[in-house]
Amino acid sequence: MKAWGCFCLRAYAQAPGLQITTLFRAENHQFHYKRLWRPLCELKAGWIFLFKADPSGVMETSSDQSLIGVQNYLEKAVQNLKPVAPVKFHISSRTDTGVHALCNSAHLDIQRAPGKPAFEEKQLVHGLNRHLKPEPIRILNAHRVPSTFHARFSALSRTYIYRLLMGCSHHSEIPVFERDLCWAPGGGGLEFWELKFRSRSFLYRQVRRMVGALVAVGQGKLTPHRIKELLELKDSRAFPPNAMAPPSGLFLKSVEYSEADLDTTAAPGE
Repeated sequence: MKAWGCFCLRAYAQAPGLQITTLFRAENHQFHYKRLWRPLCELKAGWIFLFKADPSGVMETSSDQSLIGVQNYLEKAVQNLKPVAPVKFHISSRTDTGVHALCNSAHLDIQRAPGKPAFEEKQLVHGLNRHLKPEPIRILNAHRVPSTFHARFSALSRTYIYRLLMGCSHHSEIPVFERDLCWAPGGGGLEFWELKFRSRSFLYRQVRRMVGALVAVGQGKLTPHRIKELLELKDSRAFPPNAMAPPSGLFLKSVEYSEADLDTTAAPGE
C-alpha cells in the first residue's frame, strides 16, 4: 500500500496564463511536479467605470436598505454579464436625491467563468449600457486598475459645480429646460452663476451649506459675523435648515485620479 505525504501548492501569475505547480511527495521520498495551465481570465480583474446619472436617487446604498440608488442599478446590470461571483460596485461619491452627476466613478472586481476570454473595455461599456436601459445612467468609459485601487479612497480630488439663476422674482421665470437644474433664490439681474468647489473630500452636504450661506449673506438673512460663529461651533446641527441650498443646482463634475492608476490620459467620454 502506497503512503502519500503532504503536498504544497504554488501559484505564479505570468503571461499568458496562470501556472499552477503542484509538488507531491511519494512513498520513496522522491518528488515530482505536475504543471497545469489555466487562463488568466479566471482571476479577478479590477475595473473603474466613469458614468453619468440623472438625479433619480442616491448614489450608493447598503444591501439592507430598501432605498434604490444608482449602485443598485449598476449591480443589477453587471449580473447580466454572468460573472462567476456576485459583484459589488464601490462608488467614489455619495450624493442626495436630486443631485446630478456629470461624471462620477465606481470600481468593481469581476471574475469570468473558466474558459472564457477576459472582459474588454468596450465589451463592458456596451454590455452595461444595454442592461441599464431605460434607467437614466450611462457608462462613459472603463479602465483596468490595480488590485489596490478603490474608487473612493484612491481619488485625488472631486470637483462640484453649483448653478445659481439670479434675478428670478417668480418660479415661472426659470427657463423650462433649466428647471431642476439650478437654484433661483431671487435678487440681482437675470443671469446664471456657477460656483466651483474642489477638494479631496467633502463633508455631508458641505457644498449645499456653503452655497446657502453665501446666498443668505447676500440676501441679508445671515451676517458674516454669524457665519464666523457657526464655523467656530463646528456643529452642523447649528446651521439654519432654511439656509441650505437645494440639491437641484448641485453637479458632481469630475473625480480625479492618478494617471498611474488609470494608465490613461483620456478625458471622460473620449
